[in-house]
Amino acid sequence: MWKSSARTLKVWRSYKQGRSLNGTSVGQLCPEVILKSWIFLLELCFVMETVLKSRCDEQHPHQAEDFHGKQEQNGKLSAGIKKDIEKLYEAVPQLVNVFKIKEKIGEGTFSSVYLATARLQTGHEEKMALKHLIPTSHPLRIAAELQCLTVAGGQDNVMGVKYCFRKNDHVVIVMPYLEHESFLDVLNSLSFEEVREYMFNLFKALRRIHHFGIVHRDVKPSNFLYNRQLKEYALVDFGLAQGTPDTKIELLKTAHSEDQQEDSVHHSVQRSVFGERNFNVYSSMYQENSSTKLTKQSKMIDVSSRKLVTKKKITSTKTVSNGAARKAASGCPSNLTCDCYATDRVCSVCLSRCQQVAPRAGTPGFRAPEVLTKCPTQTTAIDMWSAGIIFLSLLSGRYPFYKASDDLTALAQIMTVRGSRETIQAAKTFGKSVLCTQVVPAQNLRTLCEKLRGTNSSCKRSQGEVPSKSVNDSALPVPVDKPCAPETLGKQIQHLKSFQEGDDALEMKATDMKGWDQVPDEAYDLLDKLLDLNPATRITAKEALLHPFFKDMRL
Repeated sequence: MWKSSARTLKVWRSYKQGRSLNGTSVGQLCPEVILKSWIFLLELCFVMETVLKSRCDEQHPHQAEDFHGKQEQNGKLSAGIKKDIEKLYEAVPQLVNVFKIKEKIGEGTFSSVYLATARLQTGHEEKMALKHLIPTSHPLRIAAELQCLTVAGGQDNVMGVKYCFRKNDHVVIVMPYLEHESFLDVLNSLSFEEVREYMFNLFKALRRIHHFGIVHRDVKPSNFLYNRQLKEYALVDFGLAQGTPDTKIELLKTAHSEDQQEDSVHHSVQRSVFGERNFNVYSSMYQENSSTKLTKQSKMIDVSSRKLVTKKKITSTKTVSNGAARKAASGCPSNLTCDCYATDRVCSVCLSRCQQVAPRAGTPGFRAPEVLTKCPTQTTAIDMWSAGIIFLSLLSGRYPFYKASDDLTALAQIMTVRGSRETIQAAKTFGKSVLCTQVVPAQNLRTLCEKLRGTNSSCKRSQGEVPSKSVNDSALPVPVDKPCAPETLGKQIQHLKSFQEGDDALEMKATDMKGWDQVPDEAYDLLDKLLDLNPATRITAKEALLHPFFKDMRL
């Protein structure tokens, strides 16, 4: 093993020192070699611990036989999970002699997570989380995730990594296990002080990864583990992470370039993200006989002179690059122009445009406006927006707060809280044009959250505060036809409106308030800064930790 891994160790040392190997830069190395180098480092630590464990086994032979013998799975496990565990043992046989896999505790698009116990060094059992990456994951992406965990992880509430195993195209990352509660289960039982501690620790984790130039891109409650009793936290899952231009994680730069190359390939294959539909992508149904389907304009119409129309109180949103509304796609005849600008439909000319290449990772409901509008330049600010959505759920007691079937609906939902004019103005700052057929006023965040939670804060409001607006019909768009206003938007609107009725039923008893009747203005000031529609002025994690909301908390 040592001899066969000599070159791998040499590659890893060269990378760590920032040197090239035989005139070849690390960025030019085969992804397979880079992945092997990182896994070898972690396996090296594992071998050392295994030696110590084997010595313990010699001292406790009966315990060793019992641990390494054929493990019977918990009878409560379903047949499907048992089969998955058996397949994992077969795929990565190194796991059999060390880990006893108890159950599957998570399953995502790119990986599955299992709870296992391991007996190392002293002979006592220790709980571990085994993350099995799907075989189709790119080696560079896996290596980049490992580097994030090894460089930035292990402190400030960021999950670290203990070992990594590989067999052919199967990779298993071993991490410490943090027993945690479901966000939805504890949401409405948390005291205000617990919410403050939760957000403070989330910002500590984000400050840590942003310091290394890591953009997580999928910040959400299920990726920020929380042990309420022990007050322990852990930011997990860097499978979608990207690097900033000055990132200290070199492999993220390489992984990002690989992603861009994949996205820039002509759209011969449509890839669905999280099972969502995107109504503005190039559709193959328009490839055939496109010349007969495109609508020919008899004359140019001045776009600025068109009037915004309101049809049955429809709110429709559409995002395009500045000036693109006046241009036909490069593959279309030059005399054909868009005729759907500022209307509640998408014409065939717009449908035939080439899709814009831009990162669009994340989970529906947590994507920032610049992600929804496919802004090509995305920074750590997208993580802060997601943190703001989490804070919004905590203050309002509603989760998920936003739930949309596509990006346009998601943008419309953001407008119902932050306002249509504000959204349009912010989009201009990052080179996008957003159209809305109805003026939607911004909501007062305190009024909205207190209405949804069913509380009335008795704390003294700051002088000169703008009178709060109620959640009324005029502030909310009425959903009609897809794709501009899918019925999911209607459910979200009804979700907000339903709490206007029966206030008495929602009011908490004074003894059960847990500090929710004394929420300071600083909380909503921080929320407002987190949900800043302009990423350039959105508050950073470092600034958030210094916000007056956390004035008596130690860093």
